[in-house]
Amino acid sequence: MSTKRLRVLVLTCSTRPKALGPAVARWLLDAVTDRAAELDVDLVPVGLGELNLPFLDEEDHPSSGRYRHEHTRRWSELVGGADGFVAVTPEYNYGMPAALKNALDYLGREWAWKPIGFVSYGNTSAGTRSVQHAKQVVTTLRLVPLGATVAIRIGDAARDGRLRPDPVRDAAGTALLDELVRLAHALRPMRDSAGAPPGPLPGSYLRRLTPDDAAQVTVLQRCCWVEEAVANDTMAIPPLHESVPEVRDWLASWDATGLWLDGRLLGMVRTRPDGADWHIGRLAVVPDQRGRGLGRRLLRVAEEAAGPDVRRMVLFTGAKSLRNIELYRGQGYRPVSPAGPDGILSLAKDVGVRPASRR
Repeated sequence: MSTKRLRVLVLTCSTRPKALGPAVARWLLDAVTDRAAELDVDLVPVGLGELNLPFLDEEDHPSSGRYRHEHTRRWSELVGGADGFVAVTPEYNYGMPAALKNALDYLGREWAWKPIGFVSYGNTSAGTRSVQHAKQVVTTLRLVPLGATVAIRIGDAARDGRLRPDPVRDAAGTALLDELVRLAHALRPMRDSAGAPPGPLPGSYLRRLTPDDAAQVTVLQRCCWVEEAVANDTMAIPPLHESVPEVRDWLASWDATGLWLDGRLLGMVRTRPDGADWHIGRLAVVPDQRGRGLGRRLLRVAEEAAGPDVRRMVLFTGAKSLRNIELYRGQGYRPVSPAGPDGILSLAKDVGVRPASRR
């Protein structure tokens, strides 16, 4: 699982002056702030009335992602950067507020594969009919509604525009956040794969690795370099010993690509320039997926990332890592010189003048 902190928007959906919505949102934030800190979640309060979104005024359909107005672009950036949502909503005439429907309609892909929870409030039904109405809309946008909800009956819970203390309600708010966080983590592979280049296996995809992926990369390295250590009779192999902070450091300085399937990191490769050389390293594939062309695909991805000024591809492996050497020879690499005293073999292949690569 990625170590990236989750970002959850708490949407106050009523725009009516002196509405109860802001008080309900304040209660929720107060009730779950400590739990959010434990779960590494950033809670971001957003009042829909403060966004100044007019009724949908974009010429192109939201699915196009082409936005002409600055208010739409700001909303797109805010929603696109979130991992989940909690809508604090009243019920108006058996439905959700127009402001919420309008805010949903503005965007498309930004909502996809993110969980949304509801805190509703009202009189007879405690706002639950608003939630039922909203669920019909959010699922169309590929938002995933939670099973956990909080429904507040105004007559029982509110006094002088504020909510009375209620430990049971506080516990319900915490349970809602817990479910939202679990679902946000479970849906992350769906979010990450949206628009990503496909990998060689059905459902797999390629994504740039970031320092937030350090834990996954550390596990991959330790399971992949055991064979290298056995074959070359040495434990002096950096990937076997690097800590998560050390992996995080090199992920910040190399361009690294990971091959993912259903949230599992199946393979990786990293690259960076050195003058006219293009260094390729840490090519790894999990043992149970070898022999399916994943290493060759990752190597090709690494080579295609090189700029037009590169004249030579360079990589390294253990002198006794026969499987690796066979793979590299099959892709045109040849030893540059005999293996050094550390048992490391350098291989390279020359490249001619090439057009700028498409990255």
